[in-house]
Amino acid sequence: MIVVTTPTGRIGRHVLGHVLDGAEKVRVIVRDPERLPAPVRERVDVVRGSHDDPGVVAEALAGAGSVFWLIPPNPRAQSVQDHVIDFVRPLCTAIGDHGVERVVAVSTLGRGITRNAGLVSATYAMDDLIESTGVHYRSLCPPAFMENLLSQVETIRSRGTFFAPISADRRFLTCAVRDIAATAAALLLDGSWTGQDSVPIVGPDLLSYEEMAQIMTEVLQRPVRFQQISGEAFTAALRRAGVSEAWAGGGAAIMAATDRGTYVAEAGSPGPTAPTSFRQWCEEVLEPAVG
Repeated sequence: MIVVTTPTGRIGRHVLGHVLDGAEKVRVIVRDPERLPAPVRERVDVVRGSHDDPGVVAEALAGAGSVFWLIPPNPRAQSVQDHVIDFVRPLCTAIGDHGVERVVAVSTLGRGITRNAGLVSATYAMDDLIESTGVHYRSLCPPAFMENLLSQVETIRSRGTFFAPISADRRFLTCAVRDIAATAAALLLDGSWTGQDSVPIVGPDLLSYEEMAQIMTEVLQRPVRFQQISGEAFTAALRRAGVSEAWAGGGAAIMAATDRGTYVAEAGSPGPTAPTSFRQWCEEVLEPAVG
């Protein structure tokens, strides 16, 4: 049996769609089963609740062979590190109690070289804890998500502008979440792999926000520009939106790490492993969202 967490989320719903095409039985952990499409609910075993709840996780992982694990964001969390660890401990306990064979989790690119990067650094702690159980493990390591731009759809639509505390000419790697999901599903449906390893998921482009703005202009057929803002302004905007001080600081730390070159293709960095280009993503995802 395959267990899928966050089955209504940005990545999890794609993972669920892929694994339902396989022969394995599928179980999901979901807070609100009504958010699952009715045809999907009829095809899965549902455990209601959150996967930071040890009882929920124990119920869901009983009889499971493979697990897809993704820690959902909580912009109101008072500690980024505690938020991550609270979601990992129940998994680690259940791995030992129920003999789970394989875990596939979403981590991030840059493990081993990145420090003081907010949620990114906390995610590396997740990897360490899962690996300490001895379970067969694949840590999916994407760079920045293209979908992060969807949080600024309204300003792109109304003002033709998007913002970030990153240098306009800083090039960095990205990927589309559908490529993360496809990689995760392929691993979940494959019962032959063993050991513990990282799996980079890197799109074919190395672009700056300035270059992304040009592609967006061409695809959307309207002027789009990028405006760099300070880390302080970025954090203040998040705080005004109700984000906790810890989460806002963590977001700013990720941006600062990106500006330092965390997601840059350098010697020893992986080449493209995911097919979706930024232009293709803009055509298929951003343009319909902007309207």
